[in-house]
Amino acid sequence: MTTVGVLTGGGDCPGLNAVIRAVVRTGAKHGFDTIGIRDGWLGLVAGNVEPLTDYSVTGILPKGGTILGTSRTNPFKNEADVQRLSDNIRKFGIDAIVAIGGEDTLGVANKLSKMGIPVVGVPKTIDNDVAATDYTFGFDTAVSIVTEAIDRLHTTAESHHRIMVVEVMGRHAGWIATVAGIAGGADEILIPEIPFDLDEVTRHLKARYERGKQFSIVVVAEGAQPKGMKEAIAQSARTDEFGHVTLGGVGNYLRDELEKRLDTEVRVTVLGHVQRGGSPTAHDRVLATRFGVAAADLIKEKEFGKMVALQGNDIVAVPLEEAVANLKTVDMDLYGIASIFYGG
Repeated sequence: MTTVGVLTGGGDCPGLNAVIRAVVRTGAKHGFDTIGIRDGWLGLVAGNVEPLTDYSVTGILPKGGTILGTSRTNPFKNEADVQRLSDNIRKFGIDAIVAIGGEDTLGVANKLSKMGIPVVGVPKTIDNDVAATDYTFGFDTAVSIVTEAIDRLHTTAESHHRIMVVEVMGRHAGWIATVAGIAGGADEILIPEIPFDLDEVTRHLKARYERGKQFSIVVVAEGAQPKGMKEAIAQSARTDEFGHVTLGGVGNYLRDELEKRLDTEVRVTVLGHVQRGGSPTAHDRVLATRFGVAAADLIKEKEFGKMVALQGNDIVAVPLEEAVANLKTVDMDLYGIASIFYGG
């Protein structure tokens, strides 16, 4: 009997439970037993696991978050944790691992694969920045939430003749800002891929007022930064186990600068974790389910060291090494569509 361990790592994301459900249900059809690993890689280091059955995953498809819990644990921070992880794989008789996560979780999976541990990856991030896949589940839900927020802020902006700055997630890639900004009719979209020029932003917003439009919506990704600034604005210097600081504050920076330059009222809305919470959209439920089924199928075929990915409308397998080689940044052709509406 093959025993499969499944874990969710990194930030929570709508659709994680749909993957878990699909792995358990498909695995049962293949004759697998499934063990849930609690709290990401931490659970494998600490030996915190539980059996997952058909009953365990009943009713979890529409639920946000993850029934297994998550963490940003990096077992490769020290050799002792890697040894504990390896010992627990043997202790619990785990024959293969399904690692559901973003760049950091999949980076760990890739290192374990190179050590000879059978691993299959499933890409997860609301930022949509994992390479080798067209889309990750969770992204569509996040974009829908941000778009609705922009729609709601439009009415207040118009009524009070204000500039509304909306700060959204996006450390290195501005996919959420770009897509939700286009969908919500934002008047300026600022992303990490392109350092922004405050003078240019000011000109665009001023041009709107000169055309009789007395309000504006500015969408900014948390990792966006003005020209000349060496690093993105962070809430503190403290880092997680993968070396990431907690970003946040660029919205307030923009408010202060724009109020000085335009002599008008600017308000900031930071959507924060609202973007990654709640029930997944139908699109994300289906994509996550397809990924989970494909991951279980890869284990059946003993195709390890790979990640399931969406390319076109097909679910394919790509090497984990390829998936974590670099981040997928915003398509500049798509961003160019957004810029057509600046100053209008």
